[in-house]
Amino acid sequence: MRSHYSGEITPGLDGKSVTISGWVHEIRDMGKLKFVILRDRGGFIQITAKKGVTPDEVLSAIDDLSKESVIRVEGSVIRNDKAPKGVEIKPEKLEVISKAASPLPLDVTQKVDADLDTRLNNRFMDIRKPDISSIFRLRGEILSAGRKFLKENNFIEIHTPKIIASASEGGTELFPISYFDREAFLAQSPQLYKQMMMATGLDRVYEITTYFRAEEHDTRRHLNEATAIDMEMAFIKDDGDVMDVLENLVLALIKKASSCENELDILKKKINVPERIERIEYDDVLKLLREHGKKLPWGEDLDTESEKLLGKIMLKEFGSELYFIVHFPLAIKPFYTMPFKGEKYSRSFDLGYKGVEIASGGQRIHDLELLSKRIKHFNLNPDNFEFYLKAFRYGMPPHGGFGLGIDRVMMQILDLSIREVVLFPRDRHRLTP
Repeated sequence: MRSHYSGEITPGLDGKSVTISGWVHEIRDMGKLKFVILRDRGGFIQITAKKGVTPDEVLSAIDDLSKESVIRVEGSVIRNDKAPKGVEIKPEKLEVISKAASPLPLDVTQKVDADLDTRLNNRFMDIRKPDISSIFRLRGEILSAGRKFLKENNFIEIHTPKIIASASEGGTELFPISYFDREAFLAQSPQLYKQMMMATGLDRVYEITTYFRAEEHDTRRHLNEATAIDMEMAFIKDDGDVMDVLENLVLALIKKASSCENELDILKKKINVPERIERIEYDDVLKLLREHGKKLPWGEDLDTESEKLLGKIMLKEFGSELYFIVHFPLAIKPFYTMPFKGEKYSRSFDLGYKGVEIASGGQRIHDLELLSKRIKHFNLNPDNFEFYLKAFRYGMPPHGGFGLGIDRVMMQILDLSIREVVLFPRDRHRLTP
């Protein structure tokens, strides 16, 4: 139904016949001249109709158009320096494929603002806006760059179950579901399964996955359904090997985002691409926070206020928007986390980006006896993890991995709320559309 997208029509096609299809963005009637701005994924193109020149049936069709109707236009490309992009279409045929009802649920031209709830309730139309659709084109590019990086570094893409029999990481933040005649849960993460894969000899695996977490949050950075790149790798020396991969992956994603000039121009956004990522010990983080008036007791995880403050400190004092916090207290990390310096610290890390955690990971326990001990330490029943523990009985190499939140990467790159960078966000209040 088209020969070109609007962005492909240039003055160099002057005099050529083209067919374009899309939505009616604007209509202007100047009497003898009628203008229709057609919008498609390539951008905008002006259709100019003139009484006495344009066929009467085309003029009549324009008179009956409503905004956001879907149309198909056949015509000639005319070079016109006064038109957007220096080109317009002289229509010879205009077909209304689907007429839009009126009034519209929101204004795609953005002359009238809409609140976020109205936008999300009408997401199909919200994404017609060029700046909103640019968010998801950019997101697609970032995910493609992630896959490319991991493939080039010998990682194999896998897919693990999203319906599970027991908690992936312990805790109670689980969505229970009815699974025939028994209870099951939506997976919090692919953690246990990707660790089991380390016993197979595949060595390096990743998954672009979905997390389901029954947390009753009402913040700009939490959702109950989230997308992440989850990775696990075997035969590592320690957590530093895992951080090296994550650092290079994240820098590749940000570099790719910075190269998407068309999307960034529409979004009026410039992205800083760092050369490296700072690494700072948990104890040193507490010291920095104390020096800036925030006292956090040793052994506690960073709260939202502390994360925001640390982001400001790292930027001001180290010139870094990205930073690893390494060697957290073992007590606040999941049961499978490798101890470090006895049982006080762990070989774990979080990755912060402008004051928000976007990834966490570390080295895992590969010794069956220690792993079983840690499971019991968390008051979990080892019998519920028998399928997982079995993989550790027959040769498990040292391994580690991470989960990188794509939604949070997007929100921090673009400085938006997490709901704005997810197509159909799911939180405690929103289950539709």
